[in-house]
Amino acid sequence: MVLDSKRQLHCLAAILLLLVSVQPSQSDPRIGNRISKSEVFLSPKFVMEPGSVSNKYYYNVDFPKGHIAIKSFNAEVVDEEGNPIPLHKTYLHHWVVLRYHQRKDTADSGAHQGDLSFLQSDHVVVKNSGMCDSGLSQYFGLGSETRRTSTDVPDPYGIEVGNPADVAADGYEERWMLNVHAIDTRGAEDKMGCTECRCDLYNTTVDGGNYNGGLRCCHDGAKCRVEKGFEGGVETSRRSLYLRYTVEYIDWEESIVPVRIYILDVTDIWTKADESSGIEARHRCLIEYDVESCSAGGSHSSCTHTKTLSVSLPTGGDVIYGVGHQHAGGSGTALYGEGGRLICSSNPTYGTGKEPGNEAGYIVGMSTCYPSPGSVKISNGETLTLVSNYSSTQTHTGVMGLFYLLVSDSSPERDNLVQRYPAQENHKSSTISNFNWGFVLFGVGLVSVVVSALSIAVVSLLRGTSGRRNEGYEPIIA
Repeated sequence: MVLDSKRQLHCLAAILLLLVSVQPSQSDPRIGNRISKSEVFLSPKFVMEPGSVSNKYYYNVDFPKGHIAIKSFNAEVVDEEGNPIPLHKTYLHHWVVLRYHQRKDTADSGAHQGDLSFLQSDHVVVKNSGMCDSGLSQYFGLGSETRRTSTDVPDPYGIEVGNPADVAADGYEERWMLNVHAIDTRGAEDKMGCTECRCDLYNTTVDGGNYNGGLRCCHDGAKCRVEKGFEGGVETSRRSLYLRYTVEYIDWEESIVPVRIYILDVTDIWTKADESSGIEARHRCLIEYDVESCSAGGSHSSCTHTKTLSVSLPTGGDVIYGVGHQHAGGSGTALYGEGGRLICSSNPTYGTGKEPGNEAGYIVGMSTCYPSPGSVKISNGETLTLVSNYSSTQTHTGVMGLFYLLVSDSSPERDNLVQRYPAQENHKSSTISNFNWGFVLFGVGLVSVVVSALSIAVVSLLRGTSGRRNEGYEPIIA
C-alpha cells in the first residue's frame, strides 16, 4: 500500500524530529550558557629511527588563549598523515605539559634537550599544587596509557588558566611548555628493556654501574640496541612523528569551581616541618625506582613488590578526580586516608593486540576515580598513604608510582552547588574499544545520512517534486 504524500511528510518529519532531538545540549542552565570548545594541535615534529630516543622540551607551544577552565587534555603520537603509532613501534614513555610566564619581548626558546632555559630570569614556572621540591611541576602528563585514560574534569569544576591577574608581573604573559619522551623500538633487541631504559641496552654507564636503568640512560639522542641485520625497508626508515593533543575547555565564569592539581610520588623522601627547630618541610622526589625480581623458588602469585609513601597535603578539600601512573609490570596503585579508608584506587589495563590503544604487554589505560561531589574529603594535615604495586616475577628498571589528584576547596556554599550535579560515570575504561569505534562511527555516519536523506525528502515533498534531486551536495565539515 502506497502512502499519500501528506502522510509521508508527517512520518518523515516525525522521524527527523526524533533523530535531531537526541543531540546533546551545549549549555548547562545550572552554570550559565557554557559552550564547550575543543582545539586540536600538533607538537613540533621529532624524527625517529630504529632504536633512537627523543626527549625534547618545546616552548611556547600552541594552546587555547584567554581566561578559561580546562575540562580535559588528551594526546597520542601520530605520523605525518595523522595515523596513530602503536607502542610496539614507538613507545611513548611520557608527555607532560607545564605552564609558565615569560617576558613578552623574549624570543621563543624552541626545542631543547633539557629544561635549562627555565633558569633564566625571564621565565617563571607556574607549578601545580604538588609538594615536590623539584620536578613533577606539570599540569598534565601521562605515558603509554594516554589513549585509554580519562582526563575529564566533571562539572561544575575546572582547571583555571589564563587569568591575567595571575601573571607574575607586568610585561609577562602565560605560555606553555611540552615535553615528549619517545623511544623507537622497531627492530629492538629487547623492546621492553628499551622502554624500561635499561642502561646495558643503551651502552651507558651511570654512577659507576650502580644505576641500572631509567631516565638517565634513555636521554635525548641515546640509542637502544637493535637486532643485527635489521636494515632496509620501510620499517627501518627515518620518520617524522608528532604528539597530537586535544584540549577541551570552556570560558571562565564565577560559577565554575576551581580545582588544585596534586601529583604524589611514591619515591618522595619527606622531611616533616618542625617550627621549633626552624625546619621547613622538604619533599625530595626521586620519580623513578627499580623493582627486583623475587626469589626463583617463590610462587609467581606472591611475587609482588610494594612501595609505600606517607605524606600529607598542605591543604585538604574535596577529591574530584584521581588516577595513578605506572609502567609495564604495574599491578595497581591506591591512596588511603587515615584509618585505612580508601580514597581512590587506580588499576592498569594491559593490551591484548597490535592496534594502537590495545598493544599487547603494554599498559594502555589506567582506571580513574570520580567520587560523588563532596563525598570524599581530605582533612587539612591528614596523613595519606600511597601504595604502588608491581609484579616482581622479573626485574623492572625506571618504574614510576605517581598519583594525580584534583582537589577543590570545601565550603557549605560550594557543597550546596555541587550537590546538584550527579556523580561522574565510572571511567575504568574511558576509551571505546577499536571494535566498538567502528559501530560508533558507522552509527554517526548512518544518522547523518538518514537525516540528510529525510531532509531532502521533506523538502521535496513540500515543493511537490516527483523524484528529481540536485546533482551535488555541500559537505558538512566539523
